[in-house]
Amino acid sequence: MRRSEFERAVADEFGARGPALMTDLVLTRVDGRTAAQAVDAGFPPREIWLALCAEMDVPDARRHGVGRLEPRRRN
Repeated sequence: MRRSEFERAVADEFGARGPALMTDLVLTRVDGRTAAQAVDAGFPPREIWLALCAEMDVPDARRHGVGRLEPRRRN
C-alpha cells in the first residue's frame, strides 16, 4: 500500500472523521502513536491502515484492497 492509497482508504472509510482519527486516535499496534505520528515515524502505510481498522472495528472485507484506483480501461 502506498501512502496515497492509505490516504484514499482513510477518506473513503471514515469520511469527515478521517483527519481527526489520524491526529487524535492513539493506535497500540504502532507503538502508541497516532496514525499521523506513525506516518512521520516511517511505519509502512499498510501497517498503519490495519492498526486503524482494528482500533475502529472495520470489518475484514473493507480492510483489504482499499485505496487503489480502478485500472484504466483500454479500448
